[in-house]
This record gives sequence, C-alpha cells and structure tokens, in this order.
Amino acid sequence: MVVFLLLLFLLPFLLYVTAPQIRKMLSSGVCTSTVQLPGKVAVVTGANTGIGKETAKELAQRGARVYLACRDMQKGELVAREIQDMTGNQEVLARKLDLSDTKSIRAFAKDFLAQEKHLHILINNAGVMMCPYSKTADGFEMHMGVNHLGHFLLTHLLLERLKESAPSRVVNVSSLAHHLGRIHFHNLQGEKFYNSGLAYCHSKLANILFTQELARRLKGSGVTTYSVHPGTVKSELVRHSSFMRWMWWLFSFFFKTPQQGAQTSLYCALTEGLEILSGNHFSDCHVAWVSAQARNETIARRLWDVSCDLLGLPMDL
Repeated sequence: MVVFLLLLFLLPFLLYVTAPQIRKMLSSGVCTSTVQLPGKVAVVTGANTGIGKETAKELAQRGARVYLACRDMQKGELVAREIQDMTGNQEVLARKLDLSDTKSIRAFAKDFLAQEKHLHILINNAGVMMCPYSKTADGFEMHMGVNHLGHFLLTHLLLERLKESAPSRVVNVSSLAHHLGRIHFHNLQGEKFYNSGLAYCHSKLANILFTQELARRLKGSGVTTYSVHPGTVKSELVRHSSFMRWMWWLFSFFFKTPQQGAQTSLYCALTEGLEILSGNHFSDCHVAWVSAQARNETIARRLWDVSCDLLGLPMDL
C-alpha cells in the first residue's frame, strides 16, 4: 500500500518531467504553407474553442474573412473580438449554428449565401463526444446527428457556392477513433443498442466515408475534400464524461495543445498541390491509413443515400 501511494504521489511529477519530450514526439506534424488568403472566405464550425478557434485564428492571420459558426453566440462573439484584436483582421464574424437542429443549419446557410458570393474553405470541425443517449431536434442520435448529419447537410447547402468559388476545399475533422467505428444501418439512431464511446467512433467513421464519397462525386469540379485526425488534444470535447475528464487531466501533459491539433486541418486547407489527394485521410500533416470499413465504397455510397433520405436532400449533386 505504501508503494502504491508513493507511486500515486510521484506520478504527476514524473508526467510533468517527461511530458515535453513525449509531447514533442506525438505532435510532429506542422503546417508549413506560407499561402496568404486576402479576398478568401472561410467557414469554421465550432470555432469558439479548441482546435476550431486556433484554425480560425490562423486563417484570419493570413487575411481571410472568417465566419465562426458557433452554437454559443456569446462565446463566439467574444472569440471573434479576440481574434480581431490578435490578428488585426476585422473580418472575423460570429454566426449562430446549432448542428443538432436542421432548422438552425438551414438558417445559417441561407444567411451566409445572402451575404457572401464566395466560399473557398469549409472546415467541419465541431463535434460532440461520449454524450449520454439523447436525440437532436430532428430525432437523430446526438453523435451521428451533430458530427455527421449536421455537417453533411451544411456542406450540401453550401456546395454550389464552393463550386462557384473553385478551387475550394472542404476539411472534415474525424478521429483515429474511427477504427472502432461501424455503420449499423439497422441501428443508426442507437435505439436498439447504445454505447456513448462507440457512438462517437461510429460518427467519426461516417466523417471519413462522407469525405471519400464527396470526393468521388466532386471529381473535376474544382472542390476537393479531406478528412483529418487532429491527434489527442486538450479540449472541451470530453465535457460529457466525468471519467474521460479525469483521464484527460491525468494524462494532459502528453496531449497536443489546440494549436498543435489545428495543424493538420490547416495543412489540408492551405497546402498547394494537394488536389490530387482529394478524399484522403490525414494525420500529422501526412496521408494516414484508415480502417477497412473506412475504405468500403459500398458502405460509403449507402451512407450517402441514407443521409440524403434522412435530411430530405436529393441523392445526386
């Protein structure tokens, strides 16, 4: 018992001492692109905190007009002013977007299209993780509804503007957790069985399948799309799980900062010559391996059709 208590006491110190070297090893990917973005327009979902905030800040620093698409407008407006002050770019705008409500998504898209004639970068970054079982305003299981269907609808509604602004890019933030994911078409809304951890994994697999199918359908349009694993990042994503918050705190020394976590999203949004890799998955600013499920074109096409049916969208672009 004494040895156990001693180890428990020493663990935070040992983590603190070794963390810088381990964190450096785990966060090797850096976006080195020097591309500037004057006259370009970008939308970043979930941009009021974490990876989304850092992504939006870098895009603003490079001169883009950046829309922070946020559920919490109070936080969104505070962050918009913060980014304006930090970058000197006054064209950083917070707009209401609740991905758990298709009415909110459609309202955001309608207002954006009325204001903007161009859209060059769409970064689908927002997400939920390990929620207790609940449903969106439209009756979708929360993980699948927000992480996949919400971004699926948003992308569709903005797609014509992306095409008109080509070359343009769509970046979908997924996760290494997709390796544990499966698309259970008979239980897509989690009504027959549900596990909050696996529900997150399923939705992250859906992100990759959507990216690949979107790339196939947009070939030759000038719009390219990429999915990314940002790494394990210190963020608010685990707010729904007490256990995960404790784990995040215990091992937080090893995690990437939000700025480090944003690098792969920025790499896919900015790096020149990446068009030939449309549809690929990236981690640490390199093409990354995906699971067999994530490479299954039949599942990707079926998920596309089912998603269109659930959202009342035409199946053909």
